[in-house]
Amino acid sequence: MMNRKDFIRTSSILAAASFFSSTRASQLSDQPIRVGVIGVNGMGWSDLNALLKQNNIVCTALCDIDETVLNKRARELQERNMVVATYLDYKQLLASSDVDAVIIATPDHWHCLQMVDAVEAGKHVYVEKPIGNSVRECQVMVQVAKKNNAIVQVGQWQRSQQHFKDAIDFVHSGKLGKIRLVKAWSYLGWKNSIPVQPDTAVPNGVHYADWLGPAVKKPFNVNRFHFNFRWFWDYAGGLMTDWGVHMLDYALLGMKVSDPKSVMASGGKFAFPDDAGETPDTMTAVYEFDGFNIQWEHAKGIDLGPYGRNHGVAFIGNNGTLVLNRSGWEVIPEKGRMEALPFQPASDNGLERHMANFVEAIRQRNPQLLHAPIEAGAHIAIFSQMGNIAFRTGQKLYWDQGKQRFTDSNANRYLAAVYHNGYKYPKI
Repeated sequence: MMNRKDFIRTSSILAAASFFSSTRASQLSDQPIRVGVIGVNGMGWSDLNALLKQNNIVCTALCDIDETVLNKRARELQERNMVVATYLDYKQLLASSDVDAVIIATPDHWHCLQMVDAVEAGKHVYVEKPIGNSVRECQVMVQVAKKNNAIVQVGQWQRSQQHFKDAIDFVHSGKLGKIRLVKAWSYLGWKNSIPVQPDTAVPNGVHYADWLGPAVKKPFNVNRFHFNFRWFWDYAGGLMTDWGVHMLDYALLGMKVSDPKSVMASGGKFAFPDDAGETPDTMTAVYEFDGFNIQWEHAKGIDLGPYGRNHGVAFIGNNGTLVLNRSGWEVIPEKGRMEALPFQPASDNGLERHMANFVEAIRQRNPQLLHAPIEAGAHIAIFSQMGNIAFRTGQKLYWDQGKQRFTDSNANRYLAAVYHNGYKYPKI
């Protein structure tokens, strides 16, 4: 089984080697980095504001298919003395010579096509997680990024927070003893039922066909639009891919592992069986490795997850358990086997540090500096997709690491998202 560090190190070295041999445009060591944003309603806006806190960054362009959102963000920037070009078509933004780097914060089903187009347009890219909505998309994105010698940072911003690194260093110290189980979880207490609502006419200013893109054509429904797209298979993977990519990423880093031997999952719409969403509101997935398991669980509508935390990852060893989340970490000892370590609080802003890391990599033209390179983002997105596929098939699935697919043909039909409306997978 491939060591996780070797996986990321090898991928980064290959990307760096091809990058330094290129004649790629960005001579940005001392010039302003001009940024465009594709998708500015939610996380894209947060990403932009974190990036603008870095030195010598200027926003020059915004793109969104919702004119109300687009105009609102443009006005908000104008009030801060920033005048930007606005676009409804992201390809026009990418064609602009006034954009050096782009933030992609659209629904998951658009990430692959937009990242590929951005890279091929010569832009540096910050792409939100999960990087793709299928295993195949993630694989394509990695291949295209390498082919084009691109710097691509994935929005796994916890990889830039110091307390996460400190906690994983403690796990690697061996003080916990043999770790037999790792738990990762997200309990989303504030997210309640999505009431069923009828299809309606497309709202004024919304370019719905451009929002659907490669997804299957369906009438407009407010439940599938903006934030709630997360709960529909056409566009995303529910809490497993929304939060799983964060917490499971650290489960893998802590255990220094890559691909599992098998995965199985169970769950359903247990809390809100009659609401409009499709993805399970309650789910458990178990990933099998040699000598230990990694367990994922999520639940909507309640907050009291393991150890009284609504999200986190716990490394359960023979001597004690380390519990880690965005707030900090602590070690809870088995009686008489080790000393307790009191709560170590977070001391920095992870998103801002992640953006600082992105800027540094651009200015030094060195993808090896990235804390969350495309290879890492693809790997954890694929890992999370495995759990969803196990849930959707209702089977215990075995993973062929060499072929990067399951041994079961029924499961493999979920590996690639089906594109519609004339869209096709990028050519490598």
